[in-house]
Amino acid sequence: MEVARTNRPTLDTVRHMPVGDVIGLPAEHLAMLQADAREALDGARRLLDWIEAAIALRYEQRAIGARAAAGKDTGTVRFEDGPVTVVADLPKRVEWDQHRLATLVEQIRAGGEDPAEYLEISFKVPERAYTAWPERIRQAFEPARTVRTGRQTFRLTLNGEAG
Repeated sequence: MEVARTNRPTLDTVRHMPVGDVIGLPAEHLAMLQADAREALDGARRLLDWIEAAIALRYEQRAIGARAAAGKDTGTVRFEDGPVTVVADLPKRVEWDQHRLATLVEQIRAGGEDPAEYLEISFKVPERAYTAWPERIRQAFEPARTVRTGRQTFRLTLNGEAG
């Protein structure tokens, strides 16, 4: 049986309701409001992507020209389009080959220098690997491990009619 979408507040109405009133809404109304909000958010994201794609197409060549004139391949450039200042940022994303860096660290150590003078060294342990390790290995790593929680989320779905 489908729950009727009548006699419940709209997203616009809920925006102005005290949280205590929203908490008191029937569960099926909360589920429908959550679905409506997700649908509105997805629609807004698609619209934003469409508008940003149009903006990129409009200004991409000017940004490339402005960067070339400034003698740079990446970074931020500014230019005017009538009453609008356009700020185009093309960030630099540098990736380092971890295996080669590890080799360089060993070469620096072997040369009697401190690798920390040249690089920031960090260690990561994939959680999936950690949970698969033998207990004795996990126990050795346990004092170096801290678990934090993320933001709890709830997704409500309306139960369909049992067939």
